[in-house]
Amino acid sequence: MRRLLVALCLLAATLWTAPAAAQSRNQLGPLCTTDTTPADKMIDACNKIIALKVFRGEQLATIHFWRAVGWNKKGDYAKVITDATEAIRLQPSQAAYNLRGSAYYDKGDHDIAIADFDDALKLGPPSGTIFHNRGNAWRGKHDYAKAIADYDMAIKADPKAAFSFQNRGISKQALGDLDGALADINQAIRLDPSLPQPLINRTAIWRAKGDLDRAIADGSEAIRLAREKPPANIMTPPNSVLISGYTHRALAYEAKGDYASAREDYKATLAIPASDAGSKANQATAKVRLSLVSETSAPIPRDAPSPATQPTAAPAPQPKTGATQLPSPVPAARGARMALIIGNGAYAHVKALANPANDARAVAKSLRDIGFTVSEGVDLDRAAMQKMTRDFLREAARAQVALVYYAGHGVQVDGRNYLIPIDVELKPGRAMTEAMIDMDTIMAGLDDQVRTNILIFDACRNNPMAPQVASAGANRGIEGASGLAAPTSLGTGATLGAGTLIAFATAPGQVALDGEGANSPFSAALSRHLGTPGLEVQQMLTRVRAEVVSSTKNKQVPWSNSSLLGEVYLAEK
Repeated sequence: MRRLLVALCLLAATLWTAPAAAQSRNQLGPLCTTDTTPADKMIDACNKIIALKVFRGEQLATIHFWRAVGWNKKGDYAKVITDATEAIRLQPSQAAYNLRGSAYYDKGDHDIAIADFDDALKLGPPSGTIFHNRGNAWRGKHDYAKAIADYDMAIKADPKAAFSFQNRGISKQALGDLDGALADINQAIRLDPSLPQPLINRTAIWRAKGDLDRAIADGSEAIRLAREKPPANIMTPPNSVLISGYTHRALAYEAKGDYASAREDYKATLAIPASDAGSKANQATAKVRLSLVSETSAPIPRDAPSPATQPTAAPAPQPKTGATQLPSPVPAARGARMALIIGNGAYAHVKALANPANDARAVAKSLRDIGFTVSEGVDLDRAAMQKMTRDFLREAARAQVALVYYAGHGVQVDGRNYLIPIDVELKPGRAMTEAMIDMDTIMAGLDDQVRTNILIFDACRNNPMAPQVASAGANRGIEGASGLAAPTSLGTGATLGAGTLIAFATAPGQVALDGEGANSPFSAALSRHLGTPGLEVQQMLTRVRAEVVSSTKNKQVPWSNSSLLGEVYLAEK
């Protein structure tokens, strides 16, 4: 559980002093306002009380609050927000602000959640629970220093707050303090050994430390606890603990090379209904990783049913020896720095781009010169691009730094980014997305909390469905539509993972130029600055941006978004 409920400061006995039918007083009231009432019965009782139309003001606010609690048990956060908002309108309370803030948090709206927690604290009195909840929202924004400060306040208010120790440990882990994180997580486990959540977080720490046997053991115990006694607190999103447990154990199995066990855990993750943003993030990762460790190399279509529900031929039973039948290279050594470099310019159905092949070769050379292991591909059709991407994602599971660079055409369709192989036909009215490479899939495949990910795209992101699609010219966009907004999500609801930097050659909605020389303006600058010793990666991109703006006379402004957890140097100091 990530949050605790602040009890509403009204007694049920006071609520039911108003005139009402005897059945409503004696049965509906307790059903509506008891936190152990099953969600459907709670909502139904509250609905019937509201239909009586005998309560006003503070008492009616109480009913809306408890109905919001019922919706929260079901994971219907939009209805939680609606009822909590009505409760606040009728009678502002710390509990209602806290509940609404928690619902916004579960939807991934962290700024709004923080505003609600701020208002709850202003109403007073000081609450360790609300400090804890606001810490969660700061952590969701990757502001770990503020998160730790709020967890400190929560622990000061309640030194036995196991979840505050747990989440402070998660924040320390995000900042690279694995030993401090382990100390906090261990304290959470000592305070309450029956909780599965701290064990799941310790699973991630052991994995980051390379102790995979301990990671698997903790993940197994967490899953046992979650299945034996599902978290009953009404503020825990349904199924979120079990989804997280299976995902983290699967990642540990995969890192160890036990692909059969990893597949089973990924399938279990995808078979469980998810309601909150964190669970959807885990499922986005599980879907990609499952496709990578499956015995077949065929991709899982983005819009297909979850792998756990797809009819498949049963493979012959295999002993769990840790061996894999995948035709992949020798696994990378843990701690390696790996890069995937693709340059596509020889398009068959739109005008070719002259420079992506040159750009890819230049960037690949710069990365090899500073010690990266590079997988390089030029002018790839869909099959080749798909295979190279999947092989890289599979191997990157053991890397410390994973870098992806792509030069060529890129588009957005329905808010998702796609990279275009050279054999794709961009014609209006066709279902083209299955023939392209979904950038969200790459991001989800790298989103497992234990590596630094750097994704660099020298491609425009315009809609290919525009009438001008057939006349795409010598730039890296398909003309005639507005560009893509900054990517902040992975699939449906999942957040851009911590430890990731994503950079585009141009600002959202703009066109990345192919350039008049041998390289594009962006890639020329990038290849020059990549190998600068002692230059932190975000400083490096700042220099690239300045050079591109100057060389294009302000026509192109590179853009980036970072959730990196510290300073990252591609070339040693």
